[in-house]
Parts: sequence; structure tokens; C-alpha cells
Amino acid sequence: MHLAPLSEFDYHATLARTTGASLVLFGSPGCGACRKVESLLPEAAGRSVTALFKVDVQQSTALARQYELFHLPALFLYRDGHFHAELSCEVKPSTLQQAISDALAKPAQEEP
Repeated sequence: MHLAPLSEFDYHATLARTTGASLVLFGSPGCGACRKVESLLPEAAGRSVTALFKVDVQQSTALARQYELFHLPALFLYRDGHFHAELSCEVKPSTLQQAISDALAKPAQEEP
């Protein structure tokens, strides 16, 4: 699965019309950890999500400020356009898929 780019101009609209679980990676091309997570994410997420997105925080600084992102990479989980959680876990299949499942078992939250 490919990580489709999002920007501050289409972020909310795209997520609102995306059905199922979506995972958004906030990162920067200059960040080695961000590039590593981006390469691992499609396999690690498996069938737990229907869509993968990425936001370049250097290009979308308003989103980075809105979500008060200080540490990269950051993973945000949505379902049917509703925010569920920021995931903080290893990006390996068993760990990430369990974190997704656990977060989706709870009600949606307000975005940070």
C-alpha cells in the first residue's frame, strides 16, 4: 500500500471522505527515523488499515503547529474521518496491528 501525501489544504477533507481506518504519518524527508517508519509502515499496518497517508511537516507547518508535534515521526489513527489516537509503538506488524486494534476498540477522541 502506498502512502498518499496530504497537506494542510486537503488534510481534513481527505480524511473525512476516507472510509475505514486510516493511518497518517507526520514526518520530514530529512529525518532518518521518519524515512525508516515510512518504509516499514505498509507491511507493518497490513490489513489493519484501508488507507495510509503522510504529511511532510516542513511543507505543512500549520498542521505541525495545530497538532503541537515536537517529536517525529508521529502516527495518527482515524476511522471514517474521526480521530482515534496518536500511536506510540514499534512499527512492526504484531505491535502496530495490536495498537491499531486497541485504539479502534475505543470511541473516537477529539483531535489534539
